[in-house]
Amino acid sequence: MDILFLLVPLSVVLVFAILAVFAWALKSGQFDDMERQGERLLRDEPAEVDTDQAGR
Repeated sequence: MDILFLLVPLSVVLVFAILAVFAWALKSGQFDDMERQGERLLRDEPAEVDTDQAGR
């Protein structure tokens, strides 16, 4: 029972810390454009061809 006097306030502090980090991430724009980075992986980039090796 005595451990609850430690764990309950500790969990409340942890929840507020997580909410503060989440609010900071929202305010700093971390979640503004989540689509572009995922689509960038799927796009084909032109392969760089070495002109010296391509003619052989």
